[in-house]
Amino acid sequence: MTPELSLADQLDLVLRLTVGLVLGAIIGFERELNRQPAGFRTHSVVALGAAIFTVVSAFAFTGPTSDPTRIAAQVVSGIGFIGAGTIIQARGQVRGLTTAASLWSVAGIGMAAGAALYGVAVAGTVLMLVVLAILDRVERYARRRMGLGLDDARVPGEAPATEEETM
Repeated sequence: MTPELSLADQLDLVLRLTVGLVLGAIIGFERELNRQPAGFRTHSVVALGAAIFTVVSAFAFTGPTSDPTRIAAQVVSGIGFIGAGTIIQARGQVRGLTTAASLWSVAGIGMAAGAALYGVAVAGTVLMLVVLAILDRVERYARRRMGLGLDDARVPGEAPATEEETM
């Protein structure tokens, strides 16, 4: 049985959803600026969906035999399925792992917002932006210093792969 929630309680839940959506949108905007396959809308919707599932699991299923953690566990599994769809293997290279990981992390941020763990959600967003924006620059700098191309995963000094090895 669904509990009756006061207007103040319902507004609190709307705030949780809004925070999840906004934080997901911030990360999605960074992804969009970098022309990644999952951008602004996708990250926003994933964070919002995770927040909704978290709120529903906490407030709709409150009986003595209910386990609200079951829905949270299913969010993690479900987002793994969506993330798998962003991973592409072509010509011996794997692409989309960072996008899949960012979607998975945004789901966690949405779940934190849905649970009213605003500090955790905001900190997670800031740390995600550090990883996505700042560490990307560090990686490019290191690759230039080591003489590696952006798509070249070989160790410095190692011979380039032959055409047969890349097929």
